Amino acid sequence: MQTDLSAINQQAIKDYRGKTFLVVGAARSGVAATELLLAIGAFVVLNDSKKECELASLPDTLNHPNCKKCFGQPAEPLFSGCDYLLISPGIPCDAPLVKKAGEMGLQVIGELEFAASCATQEIIAVSGTNGKTTTVSLLGEIFNQSGRNASVSGNIGYPLSAAVLRAKADDVLIVEVSSFQMETAQNFHPRAAALLNITPDHLDRHKTMECYVSLKKKMFQNMTENDVAILNYDDPMLREMAGDLPAPVTWFSRCGKAKTGVVLHNDKLAFLQNGEYHALCEAKALQIPGNHNIENALAAAAVAVRSGVPLSVISKALQSFKGVEHRIEFTAKINGVRYLNDSKGTNPDSTIKAVESMAAPTVLIAGGYDKQVSFASLAETISGSGLVTHAILFGQTKEKIASALRDKGFDQISFVQDLEKAVSLAQELAQPGGNVLFSPACASFGMFSDYEQRGRLFKSYVRSLKEEV
Repeated sequence: MQTDLSAINQQAIKDYRGKTFLVVGAARSGVAATELLLAIGAFVVLNDSKKECELASLPDTLNHPNCKKCFGQPAEPLFSGCDYLLISPGIPCDAPLVKKAGEMGLQVIGELEFAASCATQEIIAVSGTNGKTTTVSLLGEIFNQSGRNASVSGNIGYPLSAAVLRAKADDVLIVEVSSFQMETAQNFHPRAAALLNITPDHLDRHKTMECYVSLKKKMFQNMTENDVAILNYDDPMLREMAGDLPAPVTWFSRCGKAKTGVVLHNDKLAFLQNGEYHALCEAKALQIPGNHNIENALAAAAVAVRSGVPLSVISKALQSFKGVEHRIEFTAKINGVRYLNDSKGTNPDSTIKAVESMAAPTVLIAGGYDKQVSFASLAETISGSGLVTHAILFGQTKEKIASALRDKGFDQISFVQDLEKAVSLAQELAQPGGNVLFSPACASFGMFSDYEQRGRLFKSYVRSLKEEV
């Protein structure tokens, strides 16, 4: 771990050193924030309602004289003597403990906001309902191939606090940003920011689409004319948003209608400038399948172009990138059937894109936590695809998804109790030459610790089936 603090914002060190932070949540972001706070000389009270035996193994760095661990108890009794309440993205701003902290004079800060305030490095942010993880991972590949060290962090599962603590001064920080993180962001200021798309999601928390959209737009609020905003020209909502942004906009477009930016032209990804197309690579050369991944590649290329990465480097990286875990990830081929892990499909639009990328008869496994979004569009895609032969549903949303499917005339539906039984039934239903696609269209809350655990369990269950000889 970095011990030289010269790459950390010196003003942040002055502001935070000697202050006491109550960090609520001892999962990844809370632990990473605690490590960064301890490194810059702050005092930390690390709290979690779970007992220590119920938590993941904690690093030895937390065995520090300035760190007090208070597990298995509520946070509010710990407010006294604290200067800041630092919360993870999983805690909403309207939570009672957050309101109480404000009433008692504690400054409330989110992990993303705190980490960004400590960074001296260039920050590139990526948000959107879908495609964030693939796009930031591809951007990391592009920058690393250009010879510049890139750290990919944020909502992807590696907290920005951890990246900042370990980064060198000339690194670039590529950050996947969620709407949850933007709730507590006030001064977050990326040099470049890409918004990929917006479709309904997380309405159980944000309540309205207007609120959800405003949180996505908030990513740009501190940018200036010296920064760059990257937007999807094919999304009408984003075209409308462009005029309100403080930074100049660079477009990307799979439909090829943008007059400048990075577009799909004659089945090639190309940089369009002053009416001239500079080809990057053929769409079929991408190793990540589906139209949605063409859009992700266009967005990443647009960010890279505006960051000064040579077109030749972008072209090579686009063609060598193999994708990310849990996103239409090939798991195994058993008795002629391909099993695909798309546990990152945490909303209907994401699963729509996965279904649209299938090219053979497919048994779909879906279901999970109910985020109060409609499954009508997903049902229409499934019923109209001609390739989904059966839907195996489980979790809180199984009846809701089934109802939407039946409304569209699709009735090849089975309910199962859990994911293991879903995999077993899928093996019975799938035909040689076809696919089993696990794309839940829902969050993992309540059944799994996160989408990563969910995806790894799927892969474990698949690999326990009889392997193809």
